[in-house]
Parts: sequence; C-alpha cells; structure tokens
Amino acid sequence: FHLSRMFQTFKEWFWKERFWLPPTIKWSDLEDHDGLVFVKPSHLYMTIPYAFGLLIIRHFFEKFIAMPLAKAFGIKEEVRKKVTPNTVLENFFKCSTRQPSQADIYGLAKKCNLTERQVERWFRSRRNQERPCKMKKFQEACWRFTYYLIMTVAGIIFLYDKPWVYDLWEVWNGYPRQPLLPSQYWYYILEMSFYWSLIFSFGSDAKRKDFLAHVIHHLAAISLMSFSWCANYIRSGTLVMIVHDVADIWLESAKMFSYAGWKQTCNILFFIFSAIFFISRLIVFPFWILYCTLIIPLHFLEPFFSYIFLNLQLMVLQALHLYWCYYILKMLKRCIFMKDSKDVRSDNEDGYEEDEEEEEEEEEATKDKERDCLKNGLGANRHLIPNGQHGR
Repeated sequence: FHLSRMFQTFKEWFWKERFWLPPTIKWSDLEDHDGLVFVKPSHLYMTIPYAFGLLIIRHFFEKFIAMPLAKAFGIKEEVRKKVTPNTVLENFFKCSTRQPSQADIYGLAKKCNLTERQVERWFRSRRNQERPCKMKKFQEACWRFTYYLIMTVAGIIFLYDKPWVYDLWEVWNGYPRQPLLPSQYWYYILEMSFYWSLIFSFGSDAKRKDFLAHVIHHLAAISLMSFSWCANYIRSGTLVMIVHDVADIWLESAKMFSYAGWKQTCNILFFIFSAIFFISRLIVFPFWILYCTLIIPLHFLEPFFSYIFLNLQLMVLQALHLYWCYYILKMLKRCIFMKDSKDVRSDNEDGYEEDEEEEEEEEEATKDKERDCLKNGLGANRHLIPNGQHGR
C-alpha cells in the first residue's frame, strides 16, 4: 500500500501541467472531442510490442530477402575454423585483453605448454571468431536500408501537403490544441518501435566501434520522440524524423555495395550520403528545425519547462551530428587521398578491425617466411630469392 501511494504521488508530480504544457493550458484541453483525437501518453505502450513485431519481420526479411540478395551479389557465407578449447587462454581473452602483449604471450605459452607462435595464432583465431561475416553485415544493412527507404517515402507522402512543412509558423498555430492525424500516429509509432528494435538487437548485431554513440543516439531519439509526443510537439517531431531518415538510406546502400565488393559504387553512394548528411544535419537541422523549435515560440510563448527540455534534447542530437561528421570527414579523406572505401563511421568490423585482420595475416605470413629463410641460412639475402620461392 505504501509503495502504491508513493507511485501515485510520483505520477501526480511527474504529470504536472506546468512541466508539460504552456501556462494556462490544462490536460483537459487535450481531451478528445467532436471527433478530434489528441495524443495520449498511453499510446506509447504500443511501441514495445510493435518493436518485437519488427524484430520478427526483420528475421524473415534477412533470411528470405536479404540473404538471397547477398548471394546474388556474390557474398558467400563464411565458415570460420573453430579454435582449440583452452581454458587458460579463454579466461585471459575474456577477462584481460583480446590483444595480449609479447610478455603476456610468453607467460601464457609457459603456462599452457605451447609455443609463443601457437598462442599468437590462438588469439588471432579467437578474435576472428567474434568478427561478424560479410553476409551478416549485408543482411543488417539491407534491413536498415529497406526500413529507412519505406519510412522516407511514407514521410514524404504524409507531409507533402501539410502547411507547416512550407511555413514554420504553422508548426505552432493553435499549439498545443492540435489534433492528432492518423498518418502522424503511425509515422511516430513506427519510428519509435524501430529504434526500440535496434536497442533490443544490440546484443546480436555486428559490433560497432561507435557503439556507445549509437546507444546514446537511439535512447536520445526515443526520449525525444516520447517527450514530444506527450507534450504534443508532433508537427516539429515529424520534421525532425524526415530530416534524419533521408540521409541514412544512402549510407546503408553504400555499406551493402561495400560488402559486395562494388567499391566504385560504394564510393559514389558514400559521397551522395555525405552531401545529404551535411545539408540535412548541419544546415537544415540547426537552421530550420532548431530555429523553428527555439526561436519562433518566443514570439508568442513564455519559455516553459517542456520548451527548454525539448530544445536541450535537440542540441544533444546536434552534438551527435557533429561527432559523426568528424568520422565522415575522415572517411572522405581516405576515399579521396587513399582510395580506401571502408566506412569509419560504421561497424567495428568495417573500419580498423578489418585493417587489423589483414595486417595480422600479412605479419604472420612475413614472420613465417622469415623463419623459413633463417632456417635455410638465407638471412639478410632472402630478398634475392624470386617471389614465391621463400621457404622452398
């Protein structure tokens, strides 16, 4: 009974009108009437079951559409050699580091009665086991591409005839007594459900080197959409969503062609993505969206809590845009000056770890050749031997 009363007290405090609505506006002003429907916080409960529904759809999409498409592009399922079970090395891998130093390798070799070379190879194989194959990464990119494409087309259809798209003052016309349209309901609910589904699938998806930034981004997006829903900032919210989705289509398509080995096509798509990203996230978002949410309301509303909180969240989102802009610029530099098309903003496996894997293989081959040459007494003169003759 005490906990129930505490919860009720918290609920009453949390939903105080002065937190959510402009002065003089009551929750009763947003009750359904005369066939008009208004947003309700209870609508957001449906995003969780819809998120699990999207995960089910995603499973079948990746299996019956993305996988055959990947095979059509020539991507094969990789069968990786399993490492020999070793409790000592496995514990060190999980509890200490995936990249042991030379001193660690020496100690582990003594402890396991193995050669240092065997320990190095065990760790290399163990790391490779955790790297997702190109087939899996292609399937994930294909799913996200399809979703962003559908939602962008749907967003354009929903918004093209809305007056607030062309006149930002219309975003605030009649606020907060703005009824909810069916298209706005489905646009919002499906967007939120998708971000929930991405969070639920983090454990099984390919690991990213900007994993933390993606977690913050998805949580910030859900928080922003939930808050804007409850405070009835639906019109500005739909503008934020369309501005974000329009660029991500090109990024996911670039990844798909990168995994398929179509480097030239990947580069072209990435340049298109970069241009759209810079325009939508660094020009349209701050000078159109933030101007609409931060400056325009001051002409006819006194600042209140939800107005301040909304804009703080949008500024966090803009900070993330700048963070990703840094990675995109790095990627463009590599594409232009080094002819390297790996996506540094994207998956952990698409950037430095694939480079690392290639370097490890080259290093291992070099070491093997050097050992063979030294065994044969060739020493420093091994460069005189024709290519392919080392170790014979």
